[in-house]
Amino acid sequence: MLNTLRNRTFRHLFAAQLVALVGTGLATVALGLLAWQLAGADAGLVLGTALAIKMIAYVTLAPVAAALAERLPRRAFLVALDLIRAGVVLFLPFVTEVWQVYVLIFVLQAASAGFTPAFQATIPDVLPDERDYTNALSLMRLTEDLEQLLSPILAAGLLTVVSFPVLFGGTVAGFVLSALLVVTVALPMRAPAEAGQFWASTTKGIRIYLATPRLRGLMVMELAVAAAGAMIYVNTVVLVQARFGLGGSQVALAFAAFGAGSMLAAFLLPRLLDRLADRPVMLGGAGLMVAGVAVTPLMPGLVALMALWAVIGFGFSLTQTPIGRILNRSARPEDRPAVFAAQFALSHACWLVTYPLAGWIGANAGLSAAAITLAVIGAAGLAAVLRLWPASDQTILPHDHPELPLDHPHLTEHEKQHAHSIVIDDIHRRWPKAV
Repeated sequence: MLNTLRNRTFRHLFAAQLVALVGTGLATVALGLLAWQLAGADAGLVLGTALAIKMIAYVTLAPVAAALAERLPRRAFLVALDLIRAGVVLFLPFVTEVWQVYVLIFVLQAASAGFTPAFQATIPDVLPDERDYTNALSLMRLTEDLEQLLSPILAAGLLTVVSFPVLFGGTVAGFVLSALLVVTVALPMRAPAEAGQFWASTTKGIRIYLATPRLRGLMVMELAVAAAGAMIYVNTVVLVQARFGLGGSQVALAFAAFGAGSMLAAFLLPRLLDRLADRPVMLGGAGLMVAGVAVTPLMPGLVALMALWAVIGFGFSLTQTPIGRILNRSARPEDRPAVFAAQFALSHACWLVTYPLAGWIGANAGLSAAAITLAVIGAAGLAAVLRLWPASDQTILPHDHPELPLDHPHLTEHEKQHAHSIVIDDIHRRWPKAV
């Protein structure tokens, strides 16, 4: 896995991701404290609204940002968004009204909606070998899980010697250092976007997604992931403190167990994916998550819950880590940013549904009802995957093009009836059936 760091470009991009993640983790802690300072007992409402704003920005703006990214130099685009994020965070310590927090969070997450898919789409161009790319995906997944464990600890240590607004300074430093690291590398060139086709570029990723069977399956699998993840992120604190009567440190232990399970899967995945295809691995992970949420009401105490959360975390990583491989083989290099943006938007649309659902049902009908409801949603998503994503997921399909003239360059190259690796593009607008 660490061999991928020998590639200088990836090493710098990975370091950029790492420092930005740490900065974001510090901002998460600081934002909670800022909400408490501004709203007191209503801090939860402020944070919930901020989270909803984040998801709305991701869902609505990621495809637009991808269309813009096609028309701008890749490195300059990433650096500019890092600096925008740094500039927004710089204002957060000085806000005095809750509405100002909401405005700044929207701008911050709008920049992230552009940066994250563009960054993810760059990695397969930097590491074209699939084994190297798989190792990179696992390494980045491992880093994200580790950051969730270490950033709160780092923030707690800093808060013993500084006040919480200083944490925002750490976030600014993380984004600025990320921009500097991106500046130090030359990123692979990509084909320029077609002039005057901005709306087509905005919707291109969604169109490719909906026309590709494995991507349609991936889309509903994200519903299963979001259902299980919402139970973890929304209701862990209620389970530990209200049901078990424990404190904040035990909440941290439960989250740590989830992260540990995810890290273990990320560590094992490169070897696992050498032996198995992506689909069964991801289905197995989703099945673990759904089953884990379904048995949550039976957990008698913290130790059992931590073991279950580790299992769900293991399944979470099994489903999330291979996504880049699926997207990579489902689009032309020039279309990858649009497809990664579509994945980013559609997956967060699922979270936008399950987050409030987990909280509302848990508060009004109880945690057991929330767990069962989310498990049913996850199981429905899993069943839909089996229908939408064929087990024989062929990439090379025999097909023809009756709509093309006989002198079309594609037919000149391939003959009228032919077989090759299929991705949705201007020539292949529909997924072909075998002829």
